Amino acid sequence: MSDPTTSYPTAGLLRRLGAMTYDLLLVAAIALVVTGALMLATGGPITPEQSPIAYVVLRLTLLLSLVGFFGFFWTRRGQTLGMAAWRIRLERDDGRKLTWANALQRLAAACLSWLPAGLGFLWVLVDRSRLAWHDRLTRTRVIVEPKKP
Repeated sequence: MSDPTTSYPTAGLLRRLGAMTYDLLLVAAIALVVTGALMLATGGPITPEQSPIAYVVLRLTLLLSLVGFFGFFWTRRGQTLGMAAWRIRLERDDGRKLTWANALQRLAAACLSWLPAGLGFLWVLVDRSRLAWHDRLTRTRVIVEPKKP
């Protein structure tokens, strides 16, 4: 497969942060709905002291919701709703869409990029190719899409 996007510029830090902000709001809304549904199902607040099993179920459900959100959008369109708003798209280095395995690897690598005070994300500012640590680790890139006429 030829790579038609090699001429597209790699997204900088501000676009990435803008998209992350949008997506944070969406993920927070999903977390509220999931938590509310589980609270209705259990009849009240879910704390480790009151219901350790429901607490674990809540945590796992929230984690699966987060993974599902990013995995679904990254494997289908190459972009979340926040990324679409900022006209950026995620793709593999070969120009193809991510697989679920790629998405899971990228999510794990992004966690590593956040750990040292977000240094892995800030790396975009000094990297010659404007790639974050998780971009390099997973052989992916975030490109800026051209404006649609």
